[in-house]
Amino acid sequence: MSARRPNPVQWLGYSVGRTLPPELQGWVRNDLIGDAAVPRHLLRSMVPFLPIFLAFLLFPGELWLRGAMILLAVLLALFYSLAYMEPNRRRRLAAHGLSPDLQNPKKVAREERERRNYERWRPGR
Repeated sequence: MSARRPNPVQWLGYSVGRTLPPELQGWVRNDLIGDAAVPRHLLRSMVPFLPIFLAFLLFPGELWLRGAMILLAVLLALFYSLAYMEPNRRRRLAAHGLSPDLQNPKKVAREERERRNYERWRPGR
């Protein structure tokens, strides 16, 4: 992984879909396929929605009702973020000049172990 990280302005741009400079390619690679890629994706995907969540606080009504609106919006945003995580990851990898087929090495090894185990115990062999 690259020791260099994006500055806060670059990270905000990255969170809304901008491409980072080529010298941050190692950081992008780790961000998208590293061990904690899913939680990072969920956090990053909520950034564009923050103004909407904050705007709900301006609606009239009880605080609990506005909080419920925000909670519902957050849950819906998380649902769609998870649903489109893989295409988004592939698009970001390609936009940064990396292979869109890159996968976490630990995930690939785990899937290969599961495949071998299935082949070993598969009925009808």
